[in-house]
Formats: sequence, structure tokens, C-alpha cells
Amino acid sequence: MQKNLRRYWAVFTLPTLICFIIAFLIPFILGFGLSFAKFTTVMDAHFVGFSNYIKAFSGDDTFLPALLRTAVFTVACVVLINLLAFLFALLLTRKMRGTNFFRTVFFMPNLIGGIVLGYIWQLIFNGILAKYSLTLTSDGKYGIIGLIILMCWQMTGYMMVIYIAGLQSISPDLIEAAVIDGASPWQTLIHIKIPMVMPSITICMFMTLTNSFKLFDQNLSLTNGAPGDDSALVALDIYKTFYNRPGYEGVGQAKAVIFAVILAVIAIVQLRLTRSREVEA
Repeated sequence: MQKNLRRYWAVFTLPTLICFIIAFLIPFILGFGLSFAKFTTVMDAHFVGFSNYIKAFSGDDTFLPALLRTAVFTVACVVLINLLAFLFALLLTRKMRGTNFFRTVFFMPNLIGGIVLGYIWQLIFNGILAKYSLTLTSDGKYGIIGLIILMCWQMTGYMMVIYIAGLQSISPDLIEAAVIDGASPWQTLIHIKIPMVMPSITICMFMTLTNSFKLFDQNLSLTNGAPGDDSALVALDIYKTFYNRPGYEGVGQAKAVIFAVILAVIAIVQLRLTRSREVEA
């Protein structure tokens, strides 16, 4: 059976490989080349060297602040989402009534599209802030806090399901042995459960980090970066540079390349750090 699978590996991998090349590799290479060009369409691009990258950092006053906001937003989301998801997973893996109902309820926000979600929470936040004669766009910090709440509400249930799967995969014999040896619930959590769910932590950390760092649609619908660009994250800043500033298409493309490199480096470092702490059952 294995020999037959090896003989026809190309039949199974070729469709995926073709899709990967067409949908990702070719656009990425083309986009990387355009980051060194001035253009309005792909056909009229002409090489300008590193001027787009220089403009992204020195000739543009929105990119670095957007990077800083995105870093703060990402750290807050990664910490809060994973803490809440793990806490809910611990509660919902206990023997109690209604666990399946609560798992479904917590997971449902993840099924709502980002644009729709942004508009729904915009109404909620503005309704609350109106009591204080404020709106989400009165100050950039309100928009960022709103995005953090929105992101936590949307992703916590999804991460919770992954943590539940990890907790349920722990052998009951390990827990029973710890209890017999006199381990407290806190010691069992720290020395047994957390080390054994490190693969789940790796997955959840990776997903929350990358999804938070490249957040776009919720940012667009919730505040659109207002006031000014004070609540714009990097993805929205790139979009506005590319589409709303004539002559800056190349600069927007250069920002996109820088953004992709930063995200790839952060994700690789995170994966290596968390995978190094995984233990085999």
C-alpha cells in the first residue's frame, strides 16, 4: 500500500502544489518585484530601487506608528485570548451539566464574518460611549480597546475548543498518579496539564499571533482607522497607502513586503520557542 502511495505521490500533491504556486508563490514574487518599482498598473511599472522602502520609513508618518499599535494590540490579544480560552477549557472539561451547550455558545462568534462583526460591535460601543458624549472615533485608544475586545470575543471560543481537545488527550492515569502522590490542583495544573497541552498552546499561540498581527476587516469596519489614522493597524495602513494615495502604490507594496517578513520572523520564533517546550506523552 505504501509503495503504491509513493508511486502516485504526484497525483495527490500536484493539485495542491499548482494552487499554491498560482495563488501564493507567483503573486508573492510579483509583489516583491513591484516593491522596487513605481507603478499604477502592473504593465507600466519601472524600477526605482529602494526608494519605496525609504519612503515607507522616512517619507511616511503612518507606517511606524501603525507597527507600534499593531504590536501592542497583538500582545494584548495573544495574552488575553489564550488565558481566557484555557480558563474556559479547564471549566468545560469538568464533569458538569451543560458543557456542550456552553462550548457551542462560546464557539459561535467565530462563525460571524469580520466585516459584519465590526459593524455590530461599532453599534454596541458607540451606544455605550454615547452616554459619555463620546464615540469610538473620538480617540484612537478607544478604537484599539474596542478591537481588542472584539478580537477576544471572536477568537476565544475557537481557541477554547483546541485547548479542550488537548486537555481531553491527557491520560487520566497521569492525573490519578499525581493525586495519589499528594499533588494539589494547582500543582497538577502547572506540572501535568500545562506541559501536556503544549502542542495545543503552540497552535493557539500561532493562530492568535498571526490573526491579530494581520487583522484587517474588523479594523476597517469598526473604525476605518479614525480619527485620522490613530486606530489603523498595519494591514489597514497598507491598504490605505496602496488605494487611497495616488503615486504611492509602490510604497504600499514595500510596506506589504516588510510586513510579511516581520510576521514570518515572529511566527517562526514563536513556533520554535513553544515547540521546544513540548513533551511527549
